[in-house]
Amino acid sequence: MQRQHLVELENLIAQLPAEEIGSILEALPAEDAKLMWEQIPAAQENEVLWEVSDQLREQLVGAREPVFDESQMNAFELQDGRLRQIQIESRKNLEGIKPIWIDLLGATKAERAYVGAHFGLTLPDPGDVADLEVSSRYRIEDNGEIHLLSNFLLDREGNSRSVPVAFILHQGVLFSLRNEELPVFRLQRRRARTQAGYVSDCTDVLLDLYGSDVEYSADSLEDIYSTLGKVGRQVLSETISDTEAAGILGDIAEEEDLNGRIRSNILDTQRAINFLMRSKIWSPTQFDDAKQVLRNIESLNSHTSFLFDKINFLMDATIGFININQNRRINQLTVFGVVFMPINILAGMGGMSEFSMMTQGIPWPLAYGAFLTFSSLMGVATYVALKHFEKRTVKAKPR
Repeated sequence: MQRQHLVELENLIAQLPAEEIGSILEALPAEDAKLMWEQIPAAQENEVLWEVSDQLREQLVGAREPVFDESQMNAFELQDGRLRQIQIESRKNLEGIKPIWIDLLGATKAERAYVGAHFGLTLPDPGDVADLEVSSRYRIEDNGEIHLLSNFLLDREGNSRSVPVAFILHQGVLFSLRNEELPVFRLQRRRARTQAGYVSDCTDVLLDLYGSDVEYSADSLEDIYSTLGKVGRQVLSETISDTEAAGILGDIAEEEDLNGRIRSNILDTQRAINFLMRSKIWSPTQFDDAKQVLRNIESLNSHTSFLFDKINFLMDATIGFININQNRRINQLTVFGVVFMPINILAGMGGMSEFSMMTQGIPWPLAYGAFLTFSSLMGVATYVALKHFEKRTVKAKPR
């Protein structure tokens, strides 16, 4: 009976989230909590340890501490004009550091809660924040915290999308939260580590992230130009089969989707920078850099508009070639129908009893052979007449 109860308890625990298991452990007496802890799967233990108090944790596992295992968290301190990266793997890594940037990638709720409590703020889930209205994505709290939610482009071949990133400026520290790795963040970390004086404070980091996102969007637009150039050479060739046209339409649709996503992202970046400029948190030099980023965004907007026009032209041209192929097939069917129409009439006459009466005394192989020859000559004559008519029609068209 005891073993059966333990199995049922283990099955129940496997279905509960970590925060609920932590609440149950806190409510149980020490002995019962230890018994329940033994039934928790090893893969779930670390996540549950984040949800219990330090006192209960010591009773259950002694000196063992929860670690940041699956997520990637990094703190960045400013030293000699460069950013020094500190990988956060346990709670001890947060002690005694003075970062200007905390980057959290794929952090769990418990991990966000602990890091937020350590620095005195609440860190949201970027996936949940993405559901907010546009008007609520940029705001300043009563305590002076600045909250922003921006979309950053992730351009992967055949799978481009926008990734929401939540930013919080709190007491001189920039907190960035996201659930996917982004090339812009890798580039920013590399630049800040290798280039002295590249950043001076947390607002500098935020501005450079937005500037790098605009550069990344510009690179993606160059790829669109290259792809559309190849598609254009195919479209403007002499002949295109229906299979080739279908592939061309697929490529055009993919580039149109990417172009629209880039336009949406840079407009979102433009709104975020305008909000920060109105917030007056930047120095005069940073303010000038922000204006330059806005000018870059304006130039990209003109490029996206041009690409939309080019995409529409290529789409119309491809559909036009498909229509030409269909018209060519219909024309062939029409020619066959006209050629065989008099033959069908003669065939109907040849099947009548009058034809048999007219050919009495003539051997039937000779009679029907002559009839077949005459029908074939009439078909050839009809075909030649149609071709001659088409040539005269083409010559008569004004150029």
